[in-house]
Amino acid sequence: MAFTLQIGDQAPAFSLQATDGETYSLTDFERSKVVVVFFTCNHCPYVVGSDEITRETADKYKEQGVSFVAINSNSVNTKPDDSFEHMVARMEEKKYPWTYLHDETQDIAKAYGALRTPHFFVFDENRKLIYTGRGVDQPRDTSKMTVNDLENALSAHLANEAITTQVTNPIGCNVKWDGKDEHWMPVEACDLV
Repeated sequence: MAFTLQIGDQAPAFSLQATDGETYSLTDFERSKVVVVFFTCNHCPYVVGSDEITRETADKYKEQGVSFVAINSNSVNTKPDDSFEHMVARMEEKKYPWTYLHDETQDIAKAYGALRTPHFFVFDENRKLIYTGRGVDQPRDTSKMTVNDLENALSAHLANEAITTQVTNPIGCNVKWDGKDEHWMPVEACDLV
């Protein structure tokens, strides 16, 4: 079995605390036509470099029924900056248009097969996976960006067109697994394409 969800797979359920103090599950977004679940964090330069592009995409498609759900699964023992308190502070400062959840046990990162930060998973109205991978081709420095794969996938799907590129390799820092070296990746985790 593949480490990361495959196209057509069902979105794994979750129940996680958000920076607003509430607990959210996948069913809280059942009215959304599309749900974008993405694994992210506070410190990674690829996240910091591309969050404003992700914001633009989230804002652009909000009226078309697309919800963005961010999940931080990084071990606070490896990266103290990724603590829940820092998540709250980051959301208060940046006011991102998504729900920011804390996966303290890392169970949800394992269920989705999150490889890097950021790593995007796009689910249709039946919560089947229709795109996974990177948001953009230059997340660390979006001034050099030539492709926004996330936006291309959303545009095509919402126009009832086929998504020409359904899988890309996420670009970013690896997920920081608890009790492991900072750069450790699970043996079964591999490039998607």
